[in-house]
Amino acid sequence: MRRLSPAITQRVAVTFLWSLTLITIGVLLYIILYILAKGLPHISWEFLTKAPESMGRKGGIFPMIVGTFMVAGLAVAIAAPLGVATAVYLTEYTREGRLTFVIRFGADCLAGIPSIIYGLFGFVFFSIALGMGLSVLSGALTLALMVLPTIIRTAEEAIRAVPYTYRETSYGLGSTRWQMVTRVVLPSALPGICTGVVLSLGRSISETAAVMLTAGSALRLPQSLSDSSRTLALHFYILSREGLSMENAYATASVLIIIILALNALAYWLMNRFIRRAG
Repeated sequence: MRRLSPAITQRVAVTFLWSLTLITIGVLLYIILYILAKGLPHISWEFLTKAPESMGRKGGIFPMIVGTFMVAGLAVAIAAPLGVATAVYLTEYTREGRLTFVIRFGADCLAGIPSIIYGLFGFVFFSIALGMGLSVLSGALTLALMVLPTIIRTAEEAIRAVPYTYRETSYGLGSTRWQMVTRVVLPSALPGICTGVVLSLGRSISETAAVMLTAGSALRLPQSLSDSSRTLALHFYILSREGLSMENAYATASVLIIIILALNALAYWLMNRFIRRAG
């Protein structure tokens, strides 16, 4: 049997990989465009600025927008410093051993736990045991635990990607380890760290099961961290599951997609601007 030449094998492999990539992008674009086509005609200024009425059949989604940013923003604000600090400790302040293995193994295991398990833990621990109830703070702490492994692993890989010569040069100029980390390593690894933070923010905004059991589903505007709040993802889920209003459900999903796309675009623009300044 005649073997194919390396050139033909290369073309076949590249064509196959490109085909899979285009199929993936096509499915993603189809989902996004389908939802936007169904939801954008129902979005108006009143829809974005008014509170829901009749359990969401009428009215708008302003309390859900505020609740989403409160829960997801607080979750990332809690998880990002802890995750980056853990990554710095693993890469710069300790040697490879049992402790680092346990930390990485635990982070990998936590990253694979279903979100409903996090929601159940948050409900039992934060809402009941600590007496927080169904609140923004309870939901944010639960989401912080859920996205923490992602931030740790992405930040660790970004820090490891910084050339070791940068560290040697910093030490050669008389820097302490802390100065080397804060002024050389972290600025160089910032794009990768921001990628993990953006991914975590997107997951927090789109999460449903965890916030349903911890943040609650109140339709009113949250006034403090102890108030219950319904996020956009949970509002969309309830509207579609109960069949209350598919028009408002598609409109809510469209707003959610636009917010996530806008946050990602803003984050990548800021990262590219920082890279150009650093360069």
